[in-house]
Amino acid sequence: MSLFQPADPITHSPHGEHPVDVVIMAAGKGTRMKSRLPKVLQRLAHVPLVQHVLATAQQLQARSAVVITGHGAGQVEAALSPLAGTLALKFVRQEPQLGTGHAVQQAVPALGDDGVVVVLSGDVPLTQADTLQALIALCAGQHLALLTIDLPDPSGYGRVVRAGNAVSAIVEHKDASAQQRAITEIYSGIMAVPAALLKVWLARLDNRNAQGEYYLTDIVKFAVQDGVRVLAQKTTDAVQVAGINSPVQLAELERAYQRRQALALMEAGVRLADPARLDIRGRLTCGTDVEIDVNCIFEGAVSLGDGVTIGAHCVLANCTIEAGAVIHPFTHIDGGALGVQVGEGALVGPFARLRPGAQLGAQVHIGNFVEVKNSTLAAGAKANHLAYLGDATVGERVNFGAGSITANYDGANKHRTTIGADVHVGSNCVLVAPVTLGAGATVGGGSTITKDLPAGALGVARGKQVNLANWARPAKKPK
Repeated sequence: MSLFQPADPITHSPHGEHPVDVVIMAAGKGTRMKSRLPKVLQRLAHVPLVQHVLATAQQLQARSAVVITGHGAGQVEAALSPLAGTLALKFVRQEPQLGTGHAVQQAVPALGDDGVVVVLSGDVPLTQADTLQALIALCAGQHLALLTIDLPDPSGYGRVVRAGNAVSAIVEHKDASAQQRAITEIYSGIMAVPAALLKVWLARLDNRNAQGEYYLTDIVKFAVQDGVRVLAQKTTDAVQVAGINSPVQLAELERAYQRRQALALMEAGVRLADPARLDIRGRLTCGTDVEIDVNCIFEGAVSLGDGVTIGAHCVLANCTIEAGAVIHPFTHIDGGALGVQVGEGALVGPFARLRPGAQLGAQVHIGNFVEVKNSTLAAGAKANHLAYLGDATVGERVNFGAGSITANYDGANKHRTTIGADVHVGSNCVLVAPVTLGAGATVGGGSTITKDLPAGALGVARGKQVNLANWARPAKKPK
């Protein structure tokens, strides 16, 4: 499941009289990533970095999001275009890339004059919506509001120069004096600014600096010159302003993100064997007394009921696990678009695989090396060993033997198998669909069933056994 979720319809601006337009800078090449994939499409928690930023824009109930693309523009726009239905999404291109100020200049035609512009970076994925709400409130539709942070090593960042408590300038590292480089407060790259003022200031930018670029940060000096207050909101949470420039930084931020998810789960009462060995790549909701062992991965939308136990090394995606169920180690559940449902008290695994459309009732047992796809198993049904159930409807208390399968595909079409309540299917059987086994029927081990079996009947379909007495095995020829 994407982190980008549809919001409720907006009937009024949540920001008072000033609607919010978000500008996302996503034009950079990301050379240090050493990847053909544009940097903003690198994945954090299995979601592109820039999609995290768009999700935050939606949480702000922004009027629009303007994404500035450049390097790999086609790839970035194609990846994000499907999200346009849930947010007024616009793309502008920065070609060539001549600095951050030049980037935002490209967005000017897409911005109204009546709003507050929030400038974000597509490679800074974990800024929280409440932090930005506070920044927007600080802007109040009339001030320039900057998000800043103190760093023990501010090398490479723009320094925040103050005159008393007021911000008088942001000086880029390459242009800073030795005294200015000693400043530890840096600009995060995130600001909230009235659109009408931003447009005026962007028109005044020049590139007379050490890098020959148009700096967005130069608008601070224009604000000071024009008598507009420049306010700084200082955060202490480095994760919220951390950008990604290399695979090392991406991995570090991934662990920081996962650690936060783990802490939130534990604070809600979930027992994690090791919070450092957990990956949530979507939305995980848990009831009370849930236990999760090490190295488990949760993708898409996963719901765990009260008292659920998840064994080590499991992968669960798009599924609902009801109360008291146990998912033994090394189980793989992937519900896809159809979802997977595991009923109360069910036992699954180890080494089991549940595919899209698997629906397990209460107390169902799915054992080691058993695969279930697009099949419904009623309460108490069991398939404990080395079996395949595809496109099947299985009744209550059925015992499906080791090595048995439903042969659901004839080479062109899928067909369904129906197994009534209390049926016993022996080991190493093939049920060739479409076929129906009546309630209480028994299938002898090793049978290939191609015709319907009446209720209560025994079906045996296998070659007759022949015994040859005193059989001599072939002997090896002498060398």
